[in-house]
Amino acid sequence: MAVLALLWGSGFLMIKVALNGGLAPLHITVIRCALGAGVLLVLARAARQRMPRGRRIWGHLVMAAFFCNALPFFLFSLGSRHVDSGVAGVLNATTPLWSLLIGLGLATDRGLGPRRLSGLFLGFAGVLLIFAPWQESGLASGGALVLLGAGASYAVAFAYMARFLSLRGSSPLALSAAQLLMATSLTTLALPAGPAAPGAPSLSAVIAVIVLGIFGTGITFHLNSQIIATEGPTAAATVGYLLPVVSIALGALVLDEQLSVRIIAGMAVVLLGVGLSRSKGRTGAKALNHRMNGSCDPTPPGSSATSAPSSPPPLSAS
Repeated sequence: MAVLALLWGSGFLMIKVALNGGLAPLHITVIRCALGAGVLLVLARAARQRMPRGRRIWGHLVMAAFFCNALPFFLFSLGSRHVDSGVAGVLNATTPLWSLLIGLGLATDRGLGPRRLSGLFLGFAGVLLIFAPWQESGLASGGALVLLGAGASYAVAFAYMARFLSLRGSSPLALSAAQLLMATSLTTLALPAGPAAPGAPSLSAVIAVIVLGIFGTGITFHLNSQIIATEGPTAAATVGYLLPVVSIALGALVLDEQLSVRIIAGMAVVLLGVGLSRSKGRTGAKALNHRMNGSCDPTPPGSSATSAPSSPPPLSAS
């Protein structure tokens, strides 16, 4: 669990290093999807799992890959240009709040008692405290809104996968590999529309994106699935709450990121709200389970009970 939390939580640090080293957000997204897919393909082949067949499931995988990998991976890289990696890790943890809102909107989650309602309000109040829109230098003027969009994208993906993708009769590793292959294809098609690289990336940027793709997006899925198999989903869910702690600590230690009392308080309120919103709730738990078993980014509480692949997150820890 400690290794998994470190790998997932360090994803935001790796993104920041890659950005500072000259890689563009879209390039980071393509590389991490491709490397993550490669790792999962090797693991699936070693486990003798076959790739999914049929146009219908591949059509659903395209949608899952877009909302669970391509879009949030890109948004995390884009938003991290203007927001510290520690703050990015906390904003990623808002996914269960978005999942709860989606569940209420679709009438799939009707168990909203006073405790969960309080958690919902607290969570978004913490986000508002982090943003500080009443200040001219508030994070709302930067990439924080983009990072919130990434968390919301995960929630949309989980709702979609819960309805249209199932692990029954399918191979989880192969399904995750297929999803990341689709994400790689989607992001590669977008490359011509992306900005040209200003120059050759630094060695640190190359190393960071390789670590992010292989370990933060590929290996984490295997480790997380092992924890779920041996310790159960509750233990896996616990890792999700460690991710923001890891991202904050690494940002401060490695990048010397400065955190004000207001931002620290906002982070604490967000995590408290997320914890309350998930208690005795189906949608929040289901979202986390999706992330903790699939190929969404861990960047999260979470990576994916899969009805589909992750990082997750992630797969996502970022």
